[in-house]
Amino acid sequence: MLALRSGLGRALAARARAPQVFSSFATGPRQNDGTFYEFRTYYLKPSKMKEFLENIKKNIHLRIAHSELIGYWSVETGDIMNKVFHIWKYDNFAHRTAVRKALAEDKEWQEQFLIPNLSLIDSQENEITYLVPWCKIENPPKEGVYELATFQMKPGGPALWGDAFKRSINAHVDLGYAKLVGVFHTEYGMLNRVYVLWWHESGDSRAAGRHRAHEDPRVVAAVRESVNYLESQQNVLLIPAPFSPLK
Repeated sequence: MLALRSGLGRALAARARAPQVFSSFATGPRQNDGTFYEFRTYYLKPSKMKEFLENIKKNIHLRIAHSELIGYWSVETGDIMNKVFHIWKYDNFAHRTAVRKALAEDKEWQEQFLIPNLSLIDSQENEITYLVPWCKIENPPKEGVYELATFQMKPGGPALWGDAFKRSINAHVDLGYAKLVGVFHTEYGMLNRVYVLWWHESGDSRAAGRHRAHEDPRVVAAVRESVNYLESQQNVLLIPAPFSPLK
């Protein structure tokens, strides 16, 4: 018994002297505030697209009285048709909760905006996203079209693929092949997803810039590095609504 106690004591003492190893759960740089962006997508009944957009244009002031609208677009090509996409900004989750509560109590918004439009919508989706720490939303120089590129990255977060992805985006921006509006990563929704919102003067200018970029060895090298962490990607061409802040 004495030998057992002595052996146990030595084992516990050795364990106490062993260095303690701690692993961080952080998957990349964090932003300094709670601001986030809600991506909302509405799938409309094919025969109701025009009516829906007219209703929104007429009554959008009732909604933006409660929180900031970043942009509102219809999908032109690249995905399911008769779809609208919009981005809303919130200071934090408490702010969004307060806005949703205020909307539920706003009879004018309910009667003129919400109820008339619900019958025109087939389904809805939303995601919560943050801007990446190295990016801020940039306003385009004039009206144009937008491209929303979606990148599904390998699990691991920005700590795994962030630097390579940043170099790929900056290669396009720094060399003048595209105008960056914002880069967002998901907090709620499909994780390890990154959205890149680009502005183009037109669909043709977008095609021309893409062709030039594909022939530039600096862009090609940056993209090849980034795709090592990529699982899939998709893009859509977006047309801004007349009332969209981003045009």
